[in-house]
Amino acid sequence: MLRNLTPVVKNLLIINASILILTFILKNVGIDLVEWLGLFYFKSEYFKPFQFVTHMFMHANLWHLLFNMYALYLFGNILERIWGSQKFLFYYLFTGLGAAVLHTAVSWFMIHDFYNAVQDFLLNSTLENFQTLTNGYSQYFNPDAVDLITNNWASYSKVELKATIDEILQAQMNIPAVGASGAVFGLLLAFGMIFPNTPLMFIFIPIPIKAKYFVIGYGVLELMLGVTSIPGDNVAHFAHLGGMIFGFLLLKFWYKGNLRRN
Repeated sequence: MLRNLTPVVKNLLIINASILILTFILKNVGIDLVEWLGLFYFKSEYFKPFQFVTHMFMHANLWHLLFNMYALYLFGNILERIWGSQKFLFYYLFTGLGAAVLHTAVSWFMIHDFYNAVQDFLLNSTLENFQTLTNGYSQYFNPDAVDLITNNWASYSKVELKATIDEILQAQMNIPAVGASGAVFGLLLAFGMIFPNTPLMFIFIPIPIKAKYFVIGYGVLELMLGVTSIPGDNVAHFAHLGGMIFGFLLLKFWYKGNLRRN
């Protein structure tokens, strides 16, 4: 199998797998590699600028790695043979960085919006306003903690409430983004634009789907999941969209609108 891989794809597979193994090894001796290489919000105590690059080589677990690397293997080999290694690597890193940029921008908007709502609540910290806050931003609040505060509202001071909400806000800033998904979605976008009518078969969909329809459908799905606040959803949907958007812009620049003819 390795003999059939293009050079950049092969090295990316090796690097990503090696880093996941190293992450597991170091975790057993008390070193959390995610704190160093995962992408944190820019106001987090763990944030470092180089994380915009390193996060795309980190993965949460084996299944996360296998899903991304399988997609890299499927689409990356074809694209690297078309573009050549240097151009392919540039595209891969560009879309990965684009994913990080959009993810960070959306995180800023969401956290900033939550922060403003908290400030408004603290100006008039009634039980009714607390319930409005927790209902409007349910993805940030633990339901059991909300019930505990609500049922013992009279015993909580304004200082205690502020401290509790500050902890929630800080916790949101300290959630890292990891994975090559943004770059992989960029590859999927490129494949769909270059080979729009190529049928794709997936285990969970028993009928062939043209690549262009699959890419459009997946993009719409990611947008819907991104704007829908689902408690417990830890997928960076806007990072996926960022990879597709930046990939689209780069392809348009490269091919000047003549993608299929070129």
